[in-house]
Amino acid sequence: MNIADNVGQPDPAEAAELEDLARRAAAGEPVVLDDLLARILPQVRRICGRMLINPDDAEEATQDAMLLVATRIESFGGRSRFSTWLYAVAANSARSTYRKLKRRATERSVEAFPTYADPRTTSVIAGSRLDLLDALETLGESRPELVEPLVLRDIQHLDYREIADLLDVPLGTVKSRIHTARQTVRPLLRVHG
Repeated sequence: MNIADNVGQPDPAEAAELEDLARRAAAGEPVVLDDLLARILPQVRRICGRMLINPDDAEEATQDAMLLVATRIESFGGRSRFSTWLYAVAANSARSTYRKLKRRATERSVEAFPTYADPRTTSVIAGSRLDLLDALETLGESRPELVEPLVLRDIQHLDYREIADLLDVPLGTVKSRIHTARQTVRPLLRVHG
C-alpha cells in the first residue's frame, strides 16, 4: 500500500519512510528526490483534483506543485512534517492555478462565456466554483492560518484529528479555526436556488 493511496490512515512505517526520504532529498541527495517525487505524485494529484474539478486544470496544478517540490525541497527543513509541507505546496499550487485561469478568463471576451453561465460561480475554464476559490483567497489575505484547516476539512475531507496531527496543533485549535473560517467565508459564497 502506498501512503498516498490512503491519506486518512497512513501506515506509520511508510509515513516515517516518506519523512526520511524528504529529509534526505532536502539535504541534496538527487536519487532520493526522484524516489520521493514518484511516491508523492498520486497524493499531489488527489489534492489538486479536489480543489480543481477539471482534470486538465488539476493536472496543471499538479505539475506546478511537483516542480515546486523538486526545486524547493531544500526549503523543507524538517521543522514540520513533510506531509504538512506537501499539503501546503499542493493546495497553494491549485489556488495559484485557479488565479491564472481566472486571469485568463477575464482577459478573454465576455462572449466566450455561455449566456446561461454565471462566470462568478461556475467556471467554464476551471470547472470549479469560483466563489469558493475567491472566498479562500479573501480569507487568506486576512486570516491565512484559517485557510489550510478549512481546505483540509471541507475540500480534502480529512477528519479533525487528522488535521490536528497534520498541522501539529491541538484539536481544539483546529475546530476553532475551521469554525471561524466557515463563518468568514459563508457570506462570500453565492447561494443558488
